[in-house]
Amino acid sequence: MICLSKRSDVDPFFAMDVLAAANKKLKDGDPVISMAIGQPAASCPMIVREAAKRALKDGHIGYTDSLGLARLREKIAAYYDEYHHLSISPERVAVTTGSSAAFNLAFLTFFDVGERVAITRPGYPAYRHIMKALGLQVVEIDTNGNGLIDVEKLEEVHAHTPLKGILFASPSNPTGASMKPDDLKNIIQFCKTHNITVIADEIYHRLNFTGPDVTALSFSDEVTVINSFSKYYCMTGWRIGWMVLPENAVRTVERISQNLYISAPELSQIAAIAAFDATADLEKIKDSYRINREHLKNGLPLLGLKLLAPMDGAFYAYCDVSKYSNDSTEFARKMLDETNVAATPGVDFDTVEGKRTMRFSYAGSPAEIDEALKRLKNWLL
Repeated sequence: MICLSKRSDVDPFFAMDVLAAANKKLKDGDPVISMAIGQPAASCPMIVREAAKRALKDGHIGYTDSLGLARLREKIAAYYDEYHHLSISPERVAVTTGSSAAFNLAFLTFFDVGERVAITRPGYPAYRHIMKALGLQVVEIDTNGNGLIDVEKLEEVHAHTPLKGILFASPSNPTGASMKPDDLKNIIQFCKTHNITVIADEIYHRLNFTGPDVTALSFSDEVTVINSFSKYYCMTGWRIGWMVLPENAVRTVERISQNLYISAPELSQIAAIAAFDATADLEKIKDSYRINREHLKNGLPLLGLKLLAPMDGAFYAYCDVSKYSNDSTEFARKMLDETNVAATPGVDFDTVEGKRTMRFSYAGSPAEIDEALKRLKNWLL
């Protein structure tokens, strides 16, 4: 028998398993409402699709520079000027094959095998899975269910055994909670003082419902920021994201990217350029999330599903389901089987407390979310 590597023994991404089960039921004709994955139900704006159509007609489907098209890098830099009033050189921008490739590139660029990197618990599961596959030591910091790192806890963990790096998201996946600017500033200052590499996942920026987004770049040029066109821009399947890097890391990321990916798809890059001109359409989609957010914020607690964090941004509600079950995987299975509503068990996001939690995505239409709440009410009450 062919031997498999120890580092390949990573846990599954349960959200994708739930999606597969939901898709099977859909194929069988069941009226499934999927709240399992963070994928906007709305298609990307027409201006994006038209740009891709023109590029396809003109044959723009080849390789680009590994760091991406100059026009797209310039557009991304202009975004930081427009929304965050920061002057970011396009030379510091790397276009990636989705944020997933960006995480791989960041981990390979900044960390050696065996080094300790902190993430939140709960948090996005692919962080720890990718790190494990790359031979890094994952240090999970308990956030009491909200997904936000506390500088006091960070100090405590680092004092016990020093960290080489830290990765956090704001707004958070799975909770949607956002860091306060002062908390973000304090964490970055602590990391600078103690030579801890900071990677900030900002893929849910522009999906904040309680205030303006604050980028980690506001407090330091030495942090690495990762973003994506998948969420706000509704371009999940295009597999296009970006990084903003410290100057001394750009060439290293370029070299690794040349070897691992060559470049992000040219067609997707051209479409992404157009996405920055689709704000009016994208804000209409965001308005539908705002409606969904209010309905879930009010409706889930009435069903006995206590919210574990404020739903500041992204499009997630993270709930305690222990009133009904202490096995979120079984709870999710039964819910799909008996109500045709799909959601993700908390074990994806929290290796300790996740058996009592669930994440509900509200990236669908308001009609779907309202119907899901009705089905859950009939099932639970």
